[in-house]
Amino acid sequence: MGIKWLSSEQTGAQDFRIESDKRTITGALWLPESITANTPLVMCGHGASGDRYQTPIPHLVKRFTLEAGFAVIALDGPVHGLRQVGPGGREALAVEMNRPTSIDEMVADWLAAFSKIRRTHGLNGPTGYFGLSMGTIFGLPLLAHGGIDFAASAIGLAGSTRAGRSFGERLLADAARVNHPVAFLMQLEDELFDRDGYLALFDALASTDKRLHANPGLHPEVPAEEIAYVFEFLQARLNGTGERRIVNPLAE
Repeated sequence: MGIKWLSSEQTGAQDFRIESDKRTITGALWLPESITANTPLVMCGHGASGDRYQTPIPHLVKRFTLEAGFAVIALDGPVHGLRQVGPGGREALAVEMNRPTSIDEMVADWLAAFSKIRRTHGLNGPTGYFGLSMGTIFGLPLLAHGGIDFAASAIGLAGSTRAGRSFGERLLADAARVNHPVAFLMQLEDELFDRDGYLALFDALASTDKRLHANPGLHPEVPAEEIAYVFEFLQARLNGTGERRIVNPLAE
């Protein structure tokens, strides 16, 4: 299983293709100006309508690489980007999700890319994950897998009911195996996932260090300050400086 470096659409990105035993994996890698064995790595999953460059990934990449000195990987979804099938996006994903092995195959893609990139560049520092919507649908099973020791993750825009009903039980079971620090984003008027499904998924997370940020608006209307929070949360946790503290505001 080799890695082939490709020309990139974005400045600073290194597109790549990995030929696994079963299928092609495509994605992009961003590196900070200098790396060491302890350089942290953030893995980014995108939404159903995008690819490895979908907003807000480029914004987070810039902050992680320039401000935090982290490396970043983003993979194309199973029918997206450089491996687009048909029209791509949500339409192609709806067909893809009818295959019972789709989630497990995407988890295998992530594990293969992580292993190859880490060995190639000697990245052995802490690992974090960011992914909303489809990035959580495929990302939560990855976080639960155990093949990667995640220091923290930022997920959300997904639930176990309505649009998530076909894979909701799977996500709930996976959430029960996630015990690292988690930031979870929720949209209160989400047209795809209802509040009960959101809260069920958040409650299922086994972590004792988890926080829910809920905002008014539809599925894609995440406030910019929440993306800033995601950066700060992952930066602190991967640097080992974000220990959870309890302060009683009512204490005398």
